[in-house]
Amino acid sequence: MNQLQERYKKEIAKGLGEKLGIKNPNAVPSLLKIVINMGVKDVLADKKNLEKAASVLAQISGQKPRVMKAKKSISTFKLREGDEIALMVTLRGKRMYDFFQKLVSIIFPRVRDFHGVKRDSFDGHGNYTLGFAESTVFPEIDLSKVDKVQGLEISIVTTAKDNKEGLELLEALGMPFVKVKS
Repeated sequence: MNQLQERYKKEIAKGLGEKLGIKNPNAVPSLLKIVINMGVKDVLADKKNLEKAASVLAQISGQKPRVMKAKKSISTFKLREGDEIALMVTLRGKRMYDFFQKLVSIIFPRVRDFHGVKRDSFDGHGNYTLGFAESTVFPEIDLSKVDKVQGLEISIVTTAKDNKEGLELLEALGMPFVKVKS
């Protein structure tokens, strides 16, 4: 079991339940899954770009990504329905907690001019999404092997009922939010 997962079960869940006024320990918000999406640039021009992006995403997440296909045809982008255009990984359990811990303790400190993540990126149901313009902030990526910089999007799905619960959960888990000016 991961250190963060263990700390959540022993300490964080109790404190969060008291802070939010939740008596049932099973109703306390928790992490459900982390979804990492990567739209692949120039995949229609060269299919090798998808393979390169898949290897990058596999290094970042620790598991093989799923290839996503276009749902609609868009003529201005020369895109046909069924074309492979993106990659997706869903992390749960130990891998999810490992990735979250790596995100908070290693990746955010490596980002230049980082002052915290925005508080307004919640979806109304306690789930949080953030994006990276480039995947090179991850320590697993060898910069000498990267020829095209890819961005990615990370969605943290929680069992929280609303944004307030989701914010409290992620703050308790160590997510570095922007300080509120008072």
